[in-house]
Amino acid sequence: MRGFTQAQEALKVLDVENLKKTYGGPQGQLAVLDGVSLWLEAGHSLALMGESGSGKSTLLHLVAGLDQADSGDIQVGGQSLAGLDEAARATFRRSQVAVIFQQFNLIPSLRVVDNLAFQARLAGRLDEAWLSQLAQQLGLSELLQRYPEQLSGGQQQRVAVGRALAVRPPLILADEPTGNLDENSADEVMTLLLDLVQQAGASLLMVTHSARLAARLDRQMVLKAGRVHGSEW
Repeated sequence: MRGFTQAQEALKVLDVENLKKTYGGPQGQLAVLDGVSLWLEAGHSLALMGESGSGKSTLLHLVAGLDQADSGDIQVGGQSLAGLDEAARATFRRSQVAVIFQQFNLIPSLRVVDNLAFQARLAGRLDEAWLSQLAQQLGLSELLQRYPEQLSGGQQQRVAVGRALAVRPPLILADEPTGNLDENSADEVMTLLLDLVQQAGASLLMVTHSARLAARLDRQMVLKAGRVHGSEW
């Protein structure tokens, strides 16, 4: 326990306590996460940095409910992920978090407008006015009838950002969201992402290799050898 007051506890949208995760390999068990603890306040942003293999994406997938930890606890909005069955985890993934992937992960058979609305429809939260606002601010209003293959990489990533934000979840998870973009496009997407996260009233946990982009978030932490380094505060 970190000695937070009751008021401080209420402000946390994400609380990760002593998280451990191992994977089996040719040389035996590898501790990818070895007692990671971190927290994120509602309405704030946190950049998670570290070398390849340091456990950043593993941590993000655990917080997203895409995988299960060996031990420790993850709470999102006060809800513990420990012990949730697959149906409950699917409900959690649809409504409480949204993930922006480096590879975009758009559905190629769906038009831009349907990709944007996809998770919001699943969560029963489709707000046409908010969707239209997102499309306009992301510069996608004239591209809504196109398919992902007809878009540039930067445009596809904007669709991925819009799809995540359309749900208005309390927590946005971004895994190297600008990793496939040139520097100018990365800066533009990052500016849009931060502005829209704020408008949506969400919090942002972002994995990145870029110290330049990480510096634009409220806090920065480093994962090294499965442990957190640097101050959370």
